Amino acid sequence: METTLDSKTNRTQEIAPPSAGNLPFDAAASGEPFSNKRLWTGRILSGVAVLFLLFDGIIKLAHVEAVMKAAENIGYPASTMAPIGLILLVCVVTYLIPRTAILGAVLLTGYLGGAVATHVRVGDPILSHTLFPIYFGALIWGGLYLRDRRVRALIVSRDARLCH
Repeated sequence: METTLDSKTNRTQEIAPPSAGNLPFDAAASGEPFSNKRLWTGRILSGVAVLFLLFDGIIKLAHVEAVMKAAENIGYPASTMAPIGLILLVCVVTYLIPRTAILGAVLLTGYLGGAVATHVRVGDPILSHTLFPIYFGALIWGGLYLRDRRVRALIVSRDARLCH
C-alpha cells in the first residue's frame, strides 16, 4: 500500500498498488466510482447474448437437422455450418476472456453483420429476422460497456473532449 496526502481534506489515504487485475482504465485511474449494479447488469446482458450464441454455435457443429434445412433455405450448403459454428464459438470465447473481450466484441460484430447481410439478401422480414443480429450486437456492446471501464473510457473521453 502506498500512502498519499489528499490536498482537499489534508488527510492521508492508502492507495493499492497496480496489480494484474487493474487495467489502465480502472476506477482509480479514471476517477470513476465502482458500481456493483452496473457490473452485474453488464454481466447479465453479456450472459444472455453469450448463452444464445454458444447454443447457436453448438447446434451448427452438431448438424441439427432443422439447422441444416434452415441453412439451405437461405442459400448456405449444410457443409458450411460446422465451419461457421466453429468461427462463432471462437469469437464467443474471445469475448468471454476479459483481456480480449473488446476484440471478441469486434469479431462478433463482424459475424453478426454477415448474418444481417444474409437476411437482407434472402428478403427475410426486417424486425424478426434481419434486425435480430443487431439486437444481439446491442446486448454484446451494451454488456461490455457496463462491465469494462476501457470501453466506457473510450466513449466518455470523446464526450468529455467535446464539452471542454
